[in-house]
Amino acid sequence: QVQLVESGGGSVQPGGSLRLSCKVSRYTNSRNCVGWFRQAPGQEREGVAAITTGTDTTDYADSVTGRFTIAQSQDNAPQHTVYLQMDSLKPEDSAMYYCAFTTNPFRRPCRARFTPDRWGQGTQVTVSS
Repeated sequence: QVQLVESGGGSVQPGGSLRLSCKVSRYTNSRNCVGWFRQAPGQEREGVAAITTGTDTTDYADSVTGRFTIAQSQDNAPQHTVYLQMDSLKPEDSAMYYCAFTTNPFRRPCRARFTPDRWGQGTQVTVSS
């Protein structure tokens, strides 16, 4: 069964940067969507960024475009790491961030709001002065 293990959350001042990592393992097909979602207290979970594995295709929510970058390592299957580089952080970026995964057998471009079937445990990001 696919496993997702996040790391890299923490506290930072506005304007600062953080990098989240998601180690993805035990997948059986290299054609997948991997992305990051976030959820702040009292709000719905929203898709932030997604990458179509095996390609350079990425997608972002409007709220993070130009500030966040999603990328993937080139490890050998069946594991690799997906990163979320977050720059120019704002207080409204504070949330629990979750790594998410779904298979994508036809390798269609993954959207930031794709529907995952596996979730990581989450990592907290807090942006405040």
